[in-house]
Amino acid sequence: MSEYMTAFAFALFLWWFGTGLVLLLNHLPRRTHRWSVLIVGVTAVACLVGIGAGSSETTTVGALVAFSQALVVWAWLEISYFTGMLTGPRKSPCPASAQGWTRFRLALQTSLYHELAVVLLGLLIVYLTWDAANRVATGTFLTLWLMRWSAKLNLFFGVANVNADWLPERLRFLTTYMGRGPINLFFPLAVTLATALAVLLFAAAIVADAAFLRSAYTLVGSLLLFAVLEHWFMVLPLRDSTLWAWALKLAGTTVTRRRSCAT
Repeated sequence: MSEYMTAFAFALFLWWFGTGLVLLLNHLPRRTHRWSVLIVGVTAVACLVGIGAGSSETTTVGALVAFSQALVVWAWLEISYFTGMLTGPRKSPCPASAQGWTRFRLALQTSLYHELAVVLLGLLIVYLTWDAANRVATGTFLTLWLMRWSAKLNLFFGVANVNADWLPERLRFLTTYMGRGPINLFFPLAVTLATALAVLLFAAAIVADAAFLRSAYTLVGSLLLFAVLEHWFMVLPLRDSTLWAWALKLAGTTVTRRRSCAT
């Protein structure tokens, strides 16, 4: 039981604190952004080296470390995107006349370079852990990758709630690419599949006969569960911003009342 609780609490804290730290750094004055990207980038490189070096470590500590390292790599991608240093060739609002595939193509152009970086780093982590005993970093990164794409698609198709306050001013134009509506047809499919996968991961953790596997499955399953929770925040009248109000407050950002895209 200790492996389950330790892994779940560890994943919960890093999800909460890591998200807040990224928000804080992204909302600091622009003069700090290069330093943030540089410092976190150097740390991410060290984590990539660590992922490869520790891929044979099959202990509970090895699982926790690999999980943390993958999160740092992902944090660099998030910071580099939201600071505007790694986005895409398009940096203007969506034309009112753009519909369907045209709107999707224009939306993709706003983050094309970032998406390519995600793919490259994801493939690198897969390569570093290929045929390794410890592939927690791979599971962690792929979970973040797939659920981030799911969130983006849901925002594109239309959801009820969008935290525009979380976007720095220079990226507020991204809201013009987001749909307007209480819910979309893709949402229940994405949430159902992700929830089912989380249940399977927790079930695998319960029947696993090694502490490492119990920790590994619980870590990735917990992260997937938190991603599902973030999806529900997009459609339910819940103020998820209160979870990270401390980060925005430290950055000097005023959080306004969440506005519904459906109104």
